[in-house]
Amino acid sequence: MEKSVFLKEEGNTPKNRIWSFLIVHSEYDYSMKDIARYSKVGYTTLKGLWKEFKEKNIVTQTRIVGKAKMYRLNLKNPVVNKFIDYYWAVVDSVVKRENCIKEESLNHSPSLDAVAVSVSHI
Repeated sequence: MEKSVFLKEEGNTPKNRIWSFLIVHSEYDYSMKDIARYSKVGYTTLKGLWKEFKEKNIVTQTRIVGKAKMYRLNLKNPVVNKFIDYYWAVVDSVVKRENCIKEESLNHSPSLDAVAVSVSHI
């Protein structure tokens, strides 16, 4: 599986992989086991980082399914929202750079040439 644009640009660290997964899939909640699996981070590594994510209120528990606690990004936290903006800004920047898209070309009136380059443009 190929690394995301964000991970290529900012580093393929466990914390960045967790952030990337949670941001891209922010509409759903996941168990820690699923977050570890889908973000390709070892469960023990996730447990070590999860304490920080919970203390800083980055994630919030949404419900309990059986024995599994389900979590998602805490979109009420302004730091989380700033990081989401940063994440998509990095993605936009790399996509524009790799496709030779100039910033001002997207600020003109809508045309067939102006195409959304990421989800944040839709």
